[in-house]
Amino acid sequence: QSHLVESGGGLVQPGGSLRLSCAASGFTVSSNAIGWFRLAPGKDREGVICSSESFGNTIYLDSAKGRFTISRDNAKNTVYLQMNSLKPEDTAIYYCAATGTEYCQGMSYSYDYWGQGTQVTVSS
Repeated sequence: QSHLVESGGGLVQPGGSLRLSCAASGFTVSSNAIGWFRLAPGKDREGVICSSESFGNTIYLDSAKGRFTISRDNAKNTVYLQMNSLKPEDTAIYYCAATGTEYCQGMSYSYDYWGQGTQVTVSS
């Protein structure tokens, strides 16, 4: 059975950094595109960034460009989301998800497996 577990969320001051982890089990991240999404209060879920071992990384969220990066450690079967220069508007529950293919997708319905989410709060 496939599972994804996020960790690393928390409370951080504006301008700070967090690194979220997405640990997979039941499948290998090296053969799957792994994306990060977020859900903020009063907003729709939005795609942030995605990593494909074969096709590289894709940023879907304009506000994340230059601040967020995605990386993977295939030996640990884990994907990371490094978030720098955090802003209050980045406050959300962050989810990682796997497409089940090697292709990144911007739409959440294209992802088959989801983690439970981790809360990120940016506040002074």
